[in-house]
Amino acid sequence: MTDNLAPTSNAETSQSEANEQQPAAGRAPSRKLKADLVVIGAGSGGLSAAAGAAMLGLKVVLFEKGDMGGDCLNSGCVPSKALLTAAKYAAAARESSDYGVISGEPKTNWSGVKAHIRKAIDTIAPVDSQERFEGLGVTVIREHAHFTNPRTVASESTIVSGRRIVIATGSRAVAPPVPGLEDIDYLTNESIFDLPELPDHLVILGGGPIGMEMAQAFRRLGSEVTVIEMGRVLAASDAEHAALAARKLCEEGVTLLENHKAARVSREDGLVTVEAEGEAGTKTVRGTHLLVAAGRQPVTDGLALEAGEVNYDKHGIKVSDKLRSVSNKRVWALGDVAGKGQFTHLAGWQASVLVRRAFFKQGATSSSLPLPAVTYTSPEVAQVGLTEEAAYETYGEDVAVTRFAFDENDRAIAEAKTEGECKLILRKGKLVGASVVGEGAGDIIQLVGYAMSNKMKLTSLTNFISPYPTRTEVVKRAASAHFSDTVFGKPARILVSLLQRIP
Repeated sequence: MTDNLAPTSNAETSQSEANEQQPAAGRAPSRKLKADLVVIGAGSGGLSAAAGAAMLGLKVVLFEKGDMGGDCLNSGCVPSKALLTAAKYAAAARESSDYGVISGEPKTNWSGVKAHIRKAIDTIAPVDSQERFEGLGVTVIREHAHFTNPRTVASESTIVSGRRIVIATGSRAVAPPVPGLEDIDYLTNESIFDLPELPDHLVILGGGPIGMEMAQAFRRLGSEVTVIEMGRVLAASDAEHAALAARKLCEEGVTLLENHKAARVSREDGLVTVEAEGEAGTKTVRGTHLLVAAGRQPVTDGLALEAGEVNYDKHGIKVSDKLRSVSNKRVWALGDVAGKGQFTHLAGWQASVLVRRAFFKQGATSSSLPLPAVTYTSPEVAQVGLTEEAAYETYGEDVAVTRFAFDENDRAIAEAKTEGECKLILRKGKLVGASVVGEGAGDIIQLVGYAMSNKMKLTSLTNFISPYPTRTEVVKRAASAHFSDTVFGKPARILVSLLQRIP
């Protein structure tokens, strides 16, 4: 099956085509359509793809059985960052005396916190709404969809033959195989924001970004919090920077059990008990609530992928770096289900790749640009490209590291938020990665990401005027530190001495 298919029309399919496309079981759909692009899933990737195609004048059909906006808007990025903001205000109240402002111990109004979270979701929701996309010309069908054959997708009411089909069904929280876990009620990112009351003691399985963000947020709001992690927390981040963030959480009262495996879970008398095995033995942790944040799995069930001749595995749809199915060239996958990473911004970029490749015949790929990642704890931990450890594993002694600490940055000093640094990773003078830990790290890392994405030299990060005082100046100072010996070393001093003889 090639990409050089005849353009579709807006006309309905013929009766013979409809007979070929009927679902194997259930009530036959009453509406038959053709489309240039069929999208399954209205999260970041699916919505971006649908909008791009519709704005180019193409016929688009979008299926979504749940809430528009997907996980990010409804139970992921947006509510979690709203919760973190509430928690930051609680922390600021406690820290205010350090700045000469006296206030009392904050008291959390959990209903008010949830109202703030709801307001954030509701404010963004119109951008992802069915009404907006229908206004763009997209046919939105709020039903579960599945393949009936390699070129056809059907729901309860509609069957669509698509020139191109995009799978953008996202991912869901996965429960680790811990004995007893299946027998108790536990929280995930989909349910934790709807709790009727603030937990007294929240136990978290998993020390990744979700686990660490929720740990700090709930601790700052007044809960006791224990995090149980099999390895080290924030394992995908720079080790030094992850350790700094972990130390800060511990200082705020979070209990971190790194290198501990949850061996058994049970609930009795309103308390959940987790037996955590470590090198020093087993620790018993009891809390009122259990949050499982131990990873996510792509959503592929119910899609009848076999009928669509779409190969997949536990990582998601099997696609090339071009994001096309390896087994059905009519099918593309975007976002978490594509198995390339689980970030909203990656899904958005992959939708751009689809538009560039499918409609403009350009050569972008999923890995064309370096991928940034941020954990929004305080301090934030941001990464783009390779970590220091990964760079040494990949390139050996060709790696050089240059850094600049926040405690030498005047803005950080003025704000009394001096923990952190900017670390640049180089190979033969070329940027291959960077990590920033500290206040505003997620914003600061973007300057390095821009330079890497546009294949700019390290000198580009020194050759601009940074407004004073700003935190982002640490990037320029870290880059300048790499050239310190060249600019101020003995050869340079000799050269300047000779040049001074010239009238």
